[in-house]
Amino acid sequence: MNGRKTIQQIQKKKKDGQKITMLTAYDYPLASLVDAAGVDMILVGDSLANVVLGLQSTTEVGMEEMIHHAKAANRAVKQALLIGDMPFGSYQVDSNAAVDNARRFVEEAGCNAVKLEWFDQCLKVAEKIIKDGIPVMGHVGLTPQTAEKLGGFKVQGKDADSARKIIQYAKELEARGFFSVILECIPSQIAKIITEQLSIPTIGIGAGEYCDGQVLVTHDLLGLFDRYKPKFVKQYVNLGMSILEGVKQFRKEVEEGKFPDPLHSYSMNSDELANLKVRK
Repeated sequence: MNGRKTIQQIQKKKKDGQKITMLTAYDYPLASLVDAAGVDMILVGDSLANVVLGLQSTTEVGMEEMIHHAKAANRAVKQALLIGDMPFGSYQVDSNAAVDNARRFVEEAGCNAVKLEWFDQCLKVAEKIIKDGIPVMGHVGLTPQTAEKLGGFKVQGKDADSARKIIQYAKELEARGFFSVILECIPSQIAKIITEQLSIPTIGIGAGEYCDGQVLVTHDLLGLFDRYKPKFVKQYVNLGMSILEGVKQFRKEVEEGKFPDPLHSYSMNSDELANLKVRK
């Protein structure tokens, strides 16, 4: 963990006008690749529920699954700041339990920080976690864990009153000691106002170009998840189709007796084989 980026280095990028990059990873192979690409922050996101476990909602994944996958990602990450996404129910009910769960991400899973979504008691809970010495990233706008209360998965802050609330929430997060905040699915003009008024970095996902950094679910940008595709997702490659073609070719060659061939098989010394047959 010694070579990983620090909170101070991430915050300095905002001050220096340098864009910040962030992606998700939930296992050793993917975390290795994302880290090797030089991405600044890696989030072990609760999107694990959808893109890896095949669940319908992020609210269906719990602490044990999150810790399990955070441990795997931790083994791979060398240079990025690793953040654990606190799942639904791990911090909203009991503030003392929230501290314990946040501590698990750091002490047990090796994360450098945790992320939690805005909810009514968000500030009170986060204050305890931060007081315990654990850095916290916030999340405002569309908060998937409580999307039903927001009217579903849709853009937030499109009218002046709701936009004013999101701006205020972001300011309150900074005042309470959050080191950064994710802005999800809000108009780019609102993200610009927040980014200009906050001294901590803003990381956008569906929040336009004015944020200090950007985050996407890695499976989305790699074409590995096709159940749904939000407007803000840009697919950079389609690994899903490449994998499908590769698997089809494997199946075909096995069925036709073309695989394995001598190049992909082991052989025995002819004398030893003859000796084996003689003694049979």
